[in-house]
Amino acid sequence: MLWVPSWQHEAVEIKSNNFVYRGFYQVQEFTLRHKCFSGEWSPWLKREQIRSKDAAAVLLVDILKQKLLLIEQFRVGVVNREQESPWLLEVVAGLQEPNETLMQTMQREAYEEAGCQVIDSMVIGEFYNSPGGFAEKTTLFCAKVDSSTVSGGGIQGVCSEHEDIRVHVLDIDATLSAFSKGILLSSSSTVIALQWLMIHLNQHPFLLQSK
Repeated sequence: MLWVPSWQHEAVEIKSNNFVYRGFYQVQEFTLRHKCFSGEWSPWLKREQIRSKDAAAVLLVDILKQKLLLIEQFRVGVVNREQESPWLLEVVAGLQEPNETLMQTMQREAYEEAGCQVIDSMVIGEFYNSPGGFAEKTTLFCAKVDSSTVSGGGIQGVCSEHEDIRVHVLDIDATLSAFSKGILLSSSSTVIALQWLMIHLNQHPFLLQSK
């Protein structure tokens, strides 16, 4: 085995924890200490954890036509970064609903955000978006779709969630070329998905089946 964590949860002692904010995200403040690599305990620390549901993200690929479906939407996290637009080009993603598997989340979000049905899919991997403070874990999929059923430039999204999403049908080669040149600045899910595609395009069995 490549690596085993030095400690598990029993090496964390929590003195107190309180929710200091409950909104779309929840913020929980901990007073805690943890074992150090020396074997000693750390001082008592105050740490905030931002909590939300786990998420599913999906890279939508049309292998036959060599197209990608990416979506453009407003992202408040980029507001006040004056050199960058708060509208990002991303893979489809969304939060898991109660009694829903992550695959069902992925399929639902593909329909809601990109207006397409998933033909087949596989898991690329799992990751924590920013574990220094965020508790959210993302499961990333690659899914095959038929891009001819999608209107490029069309507007998608759930009105009750105030989603305003534009769908882009893009050439795979052109997208990967822009990404490799650093032109395409996007979310962590999108970066990981495109890196995976660059490595596995024309090689991975999942991406060859329809050719």
